[in-house]
Amino acid sequence: MKEEQSFAAEEQEQQATTAAEQEPVNEAGAAEAQAEEMTDQEQDEIARLKAEAEEHQQRFVRAQADFDNFRRRTQKEKEELAKYASMKLVTELVPVIDNFERAMATVPEGSEVESFSKGIEMIFRQFETVLNNEGLTSMDTVGQPFNPEFHQAIMSVESDEYEEGTVVEEVQKGYMLKDKVLRPAMVKVSS
Repeated sequence: MKEEQSFAAEEQEQQATTAAEQEPVNEAGAAEAQAEEMTDQEQDEIARLKAEAEEHQQRFVRAQADFDNFRRRTQKEKEELAKYASMKLVTELVPVIDNFERAMATVPEGSEVESFSKGIEMIFRQFETVLNNEGLTSMDTVGQPFNPEFHQAIMSVESDEYEEGTVVEEVQKGYMLKDKVLRPAMVKVSS
């Protein structure tokens, strides 16, 4: 009986050991199955994220292409604007040139000199009006203190009439375009 009990105890021990050994195998199998299941979920998630990343990449490439096109188009428009910026002014000056040509074609003889002179004055006033409308004004220089921003001194002269450093004579007119100096006036300055 002792042998039977010992045999039964051994058998129980073996079964417990086998059960204990099989339990991790079953747990490992369950973990493996769970890992496979997670792997499927993770793979689905990875596939979804890859698709999303690809979509974002395509959007980025399209946006960059749109920006490049926009940049090229605005650069072309800028160049065109700079090229034809003076178009309006030139268009207004063409009739003035036509009038000057007509005036030059009629050479005055005798008493017609006065009417020729009046015609030239009228054309000059028309020309001046067009330029004034565009913001061109001539500088008043004589009697003004010399300012190197507006005047270009070409000569220094003695003067009893004006103080030292004052513009005495204007050799060439200076012009302002709106608030900028277009051409400084060439002047003689008292010393």
